[in-house]
Amino acid sequence: MSYKVEKVNPYDSDHPKNEQVIRMFNEIAPNYDRLNGTLSLGIDAYWRRDALTELRKYHPRHILDIATGTGDFAILAQRMLQPEKINAVDISDGMMEIGKEKVEKRGLGKTILFENQDCSAMTFADDSFDAATVAFGVRNFENIDQSFQEVLRVLKPGGVFLFLELTTPDKTPMKELYATYTKYVIPFLSGLFATEQRAYQYLPASIAAFPQGREMMLILKKNGFTNIRIRRYTLGICTLYLAEKPMV
Repeated sequence: MSYKVEKVNPYDSDHPKNEQVIRMFNEIAPNYDRLNGTLSLGIDAYWRRDALTELRKYHPRHILDIATGTGDFAILAQRMLQPEKINAVDISDGMMEIGKEKVEKRGLGKTILFENQDCSAMTFADDSFDAATVAFGVRNFENIDQSFQEVLRVLKPGGVFLFLELTTPDKTPMKELYATYTKYVIPFLSGLFATEQRAYQYLPASIAAFPQGREMMLILKKNGFTNIRIRRYTLGICTLYLAEKPMV
């Protein structure tokens, strides 16, 4: 089964989504961290910290951070959870190069290991990780079902899959505020940063097409996950999804 968001592309419909996502993130990588914090007004830092508190009860020793980008979520997970190892994977070398610099500056190069991997076809062995995380990257997957099945495969029985994703508010007044923000503020700010405009046109389009709430819970269930729950942040702008791999 395919989902609408899988057909939302940064540039055109003539090339695979993965190729376009790589191009987009390689182009915006130098400005990504600064602009991302500005666009979220800094509130994404709270979403990330709160999400990772949910992992504490699982005591993960080996974490897979998918669509790691410039490594912020992996770095925060290392600081909050103190795992033995984090494998940070992405398909954009441009983003990961910045992440590697940040990790080395913090002396975490032996703990957080970057690797170019497509999450729909990973090379890790079955039952390798205690937890898998994604911060705002599932919208960019070319094949959500295949990627989720791969996550399930590499998780240990009882392991947890946690991801954050931006969502479209459906209640007043946040619904109207969000519409105004995406239509006017995002293009203005991305212009100030001289950033690839298509990337920030793609952002609201992919959010609008993403399977949200109960629909996403059903997708996780279909792909083999159990004990699925969600938490909404900031009147529906962001949603945390949590799911577990069944015990044998």
